[in-house]
Amino acid sequence: MIDAAIYRNDSGLIQSFSISGHAFFANRGKDIVCAGVSAVSVGAINAIHELTGIVPELEHGDGLLRCALPENIPAQEQETIQILLEGMVVSLRTIEEEYGKHIRITFKNQEVE
Repeated sequence: MIDAAIYRNDSGLIQSFSISGHAFFANRGKDIVCAGVSAVSVGAINAIHELTGIVPELEHGDGLLRCALPENIPAQEQETIQILLEGMVVSLRTIEEEYGKHIRITFKNQEVE
């Protein structure tokens, strides 16, 4: 199962997300759940960078994608980023509605270091 965790700060803004695991919907290369989740999440990251110039901190590997926004993003860029990330969440929820046995989305408060 794919686990997607969306981390929000106290103001409700998305600060980071983590996607891990495998859908096991179909064989590798034919798994539409995995492909959909990958396209939506990587597309959001690419759009953030392309449209705002902000470069999120990324960690990725086999079955893992973590994305964290840097601190002190200017207000206009933050607004754009939040729209893009909320769009990503809507798309992931749509996948979860159809393929709930293969993806689970959770929402958490951002931990303060």
